[in-house]
Amino acid sequence: MSSADTRRTGRLIGVGVGPGDPALLTIRAIEVLRSADRVVAPATAEDAVGRAEAIVREALPGLRVERLVFDMTAGRVASHQVAAERLVTFLDAGEAVAFVTLGDPNIYSTFSALVSAVLERRPDLTTETVPGIMAFQELAARAGVTLLDGTEHLRLVTALEGTGPLEEALGDPEGAVVVYKGGRHLPSIVAALDKAGRVDGAVFGELLGLPGERIGAAREAGVGPACYLATVIVPPSRHS
Repeated sequence: MSSADTRRTGRLIGVGVGPGDPALLTIRAIEVLRSADRVVAPATAEDAVGRAEAIVREALPGLRVERLVFDMTAGRVASHQVAAERLVTFLDAGEAVAFVTLGDPNIYSTFSALVSAVLERRPDLTTETVPGIMAFQELAARAGVTLLDGTEHLRLVTALEGTGPLEEALGDPEGAVVVYKGGRHLPSIVAALDKAGRVDGAVFGELLGLPGERIGAAREAGVGPACYLATVIVPPSRHS
């Protein structure tokens, strides 16, 4: 019998840890992290504590967390391949490996790219996810914004390359719009909201639950750029 036939198959579990406040870590996430054979967190360097790791360490003091170093941008395939090779070593030993990620592992997460790289090596691997609270949910709660009601709907867009997707979404007055990954374009985002007549009521949040947190009206925040972890909520246009 070959080694491939006798290899035990582990499980890779993506665990969403929320936007920043350890209090937003779900009970299910805590249970999975405590029961996992190994907990790994994304990091840009071995000596760098990432935001997801910091959340977990504060919520679960004493939990052993290992850093998985790789470039967390979507296009860095070679980096993801190296990280996948390291994970495969653990998975082939039959371990349940929990990978922690900000927000939710199925929405704009580094976990999806990592899973793709691992599945190239182990197509039959079992993968699971534990949902996490998203930054826009926390921002809506903190800012007192009712995001949707009745038959209204939601568009979640990014502004990495500019305001094009946002401008298209703003054309629908019955749709709420959430903008992610647009911190460096924040002045242009606010200008687009103003042009569409939807800047009033729009809210901005940055580094929610983390050092440097800012929450306020989008119009007031739009005088300068913000960090990558910035969120803008544009409620639907509710006409009386």
